[in-house]
Amino acid sequence: MKKYLKTFPELCIACHTCESVCSNLYFKQEGKSCIVITENTDGIEINACNQCQACVKVCPTQALSVTPQGVVMVNKSLCIHCYMCVAACPTQSFFRHAENLPPFKCIACGACTKSCPTGAIKIVQDKE
Repeated sequence: MKKYLKTFPELCIACHTCESVCSNLYFKQEGKSCIVITENTDGIEINACNQCQACVKVCPTQALSVTPQGVVMVNKSLCIHCYMCVAACPTQSFFRHAENLPPFKCIACGACTKSCPTGAIKIVQDKE
């Protein structure tokens, strides 16, 4: 099984509630979310980790592991802050911030899905 966020940009109203909930839960402050909503001429884009594991393949220290539910997790004690995982992410959903050395990503906790007023983000479990 693979647990991940499935996004429905056509339902998103760009209220950014999901970003706020994630930032406050994960970092206890605004502006550091594991999900990013952007608006452009093509519409709204929701960047969220789909647990594809591309990052796991490039990590030189095996700091990334996959849970039985298929969620990629960061072992901060093994991470050397090379950010190869950030560069390898095809959905641009692995992040870094200047004051936070280890990179971070969605762990499929579901807090954003519960806060989304339109159902634009859902937690799903797929058989691989």
